Amino acid sequence: MFFKKKLEKKTYDISEKRPVIKASICTGEQVAGFKNLATGAFEEVMLIKNQEDLTLFKETYGITGEIEKIY
Repeated sequence: MFFKKKLEKKTYDISEKRPVIKASICTGEQVAGFKNLATGAFEEVMLIKNQEDLTLFKETYGITGEIEKIY
């Protein structure tokens, strides 16, 4: 029998960071993470291979709506 791992809720400082998807133009690889609003630095959180991964990222951090994609 399979057991679903309990979702561990995490937080981020919305005054300092915003969620983004960093996508590679060449390979199409997508990584979810946070962009620092002051420095522009990208903090990688998880690889996005499919819609389920994106949903997990959004649920983990309590993100609603669309996430900006950067290249």
